[in-house]
Amino acid sequence: MAVGAVWADRSAGRAFVGSFTSAGGRGIVAAVVDPDTGALTETGVSDAVTDPSYLAAVTTGAGTVVHAVSETADGAVAAFDATGAAPRPIGRRVPVGGGHPTHLAVSQGHLLTANYGSGTVSVLPVGTDGTPGPLSAVIRHEGAGPVLERQGGPHVHQVLPDPTGRWILSVDLGTDSVRIWALDTAAGTLVPHRETALRPGTGPRHLAFHPDGRHVYVLAELEPVLIVCRWDVTRGLLEPVHETAVVPDGTAGPAYPSAPVVARDGRHLWAAVRGHDGIAVLSLDPTGERAALLTTVPCGGRWPRDLALDPSGRRLYAANERSGDVTWFSIDATTGIPHAAGMLAVPAASCVVFA
Repeated sequence: MAVGAVWADRSAGRAFVGSFTSAGGRGIVAAVVDPDTGALTETGVSDAVTDPSYLAAVTTGAGTVVHAVSETADGAVAAFDATGAAPRPIGRRVPVGGGHPTHLAVSQGHLLTANYGSGTVSVLPVGTDGTPGPLSAVIRHEGAGPVLERQGGPHVHQVLPDPTGRWILSVDLGTDSVRIWALDTAAGTLVPHRETALRPGTGPRHLAFHPDGRHVYVLAELEPVLIVCRWDVTRGLLEPVHETAVVPDGTAGPAYPSAPVVARDGRHLWAAVRGHDGIAVLSLDPTGERAALLTTVPCGGRWPRDLALDPSGRRLYAANERSGDVTWFSIDATTGIPHAAGMLAVPAASCVVFA
């Protein structure tokens, strides 16, 4: 089927893939998602910003807007109208006052970025059209960790709201901790609330919430482990309670986990692991407080930087940076095991989001 015909099929969903233009990527790749098979078909590309490594899609009164970081030394964000076949830049590229932003999220009318290079979190207001306004705050994390070559200072890798939107959590690989904030929407800044220390040297990278809203799963990068935490939304309290490996005992070679995803029913968790180039499949017990590694499956490429669940909850998508592709998998509803189903070539792929 021609791309035009595919784009005209409004039963199809939309996906957007970020990529590193400095490594041969083409920017933001838009695709339609076949509702029956999950297959991606590219419809358009925008290279308007350098290294749009992480994206967030939001719905406004005007349609779908995709926000992108520009993961550069003088980090920035940009917004794109995503209602057409190809993303179209809207507004302007806005500096975030921090270096190498790796993640972003939208909460309560504000855009938040995690700036890995500078160890900071930035806050920017978002207009009614979805475009980011001028920077309103930059907050620096403090501290370090025992792995000197990676933890000489703070390195914020992810920032996101909890499911209620009451709290903002920032994950710091450099300080082995997760910070919890309240968002002051009037002042456009973050108010510190707590810091939760995790085991030194683990290097937390990203976290995901259980559907029950009472548990959080922190995936570490410097050790291939998943840290299970209780989450008390009333007190804004994160409490580590359990750890489990995300690669089998005796696994040879490097293993750098990147992204955790929790099943809609809360029975399974999947984690992408770079170097090992696999997807770990873990079972979660009924309480949500214990995770056990069931198996690992090949990611279908090399260096899976991101992992995403589609809106139906029936398929996983891996952005394989070094092999330059996005692979997708159908999930066995009983076992939670993903089965390879297809691939789209996307050079230097870094993340996948759906709208």
